[in-house]
Amino acid sequence: MKRPSPRDRSADRQALVRWFAGPLGAALLAAEQARLDATLGSLSGYHAVQLGDLGEADLLRRCIAPHRVVVEPDSAGGAGRGGLLAVPERLPLAGDSVGVTLLPHTLEFCDAPHEVLREAYRVLIPEGHLVLVGFNPWGLWGARHLLRRREAPWSGRFLSPQRVKDWLALLGFRVELTEHLFYRPPINSPVLLKRMGVMERLGGRWWPPLSAVYLLVARKRVIPLTPIRPRWRARRGLVPGGLAEPTTRANREEP
Repeated sequence: MKRPSPRDRSADRQALVRWFAGPLGAALLAAEQARLDATLGSLSGYHAVQLGDLGEADLLRRCIAPHRVVVEPDSAGGAGRGGLLAVPERLPLAGDSVGVTLLPHTLEFCDAPHEVLREAYRVLIPEGHLVLVGFNPWGLWGARHLLRRREAPWSGRFLSPQRVKDWLALLGFRVELTEHLFYRPPINSPVLLKRMGVMERLGGRWWPPLSAVYLLVARKRVIPLTPIRPRWRARRGLVPGGLAEPTTRANREEP
């Protein structure tokens, strides 16, 4: 199967931004913004980087990092508002320099999601945090994804939280938080979405794995390289009984 080109992914990303401006996307974005506000406010670091934009929403608004930047692969997104033009698989950032990295639906619309996570690990400082939001391939949203792959956001590659966790563990991350949110069905009626608000409370209690999206928080682990010292065993000068210890050279008997 032919892999999509970066230009195709860029078009999908722009379609995703337009979808988030609609009724269903706006309701989901409000739920994601609330959870990100609560999560990012407790993560420290001087630099915070967001890989991919979701329109005019300031997803890093509650992040306490004094320097924040949005990385966008085209000028139609965050780069036009003071961001940085780059692809998430090849970040023009120094290693061990970023305190917090945010991936809002970034993995679903990139060519190599594992490489994006590898780059996120590279640029994070030791013990820095990765915050990731992704569409859940299970439940009603997952079923819609199987049926409508030509339209955003269903055109993205939905990755299960367990698969993402496995990738993070292989790279050296430790997952500290997993949250599921938004349980209303994928319908574009503002009236019905409002009436179904009770499903948020019921879904979080009874069927959390069937949420529309999930949020992961992972910390970059750094294992120090501790040199292994050789265990020297002191040679005893005496053998039990107080006698002198024999040497390795055997005495030759006189004829």
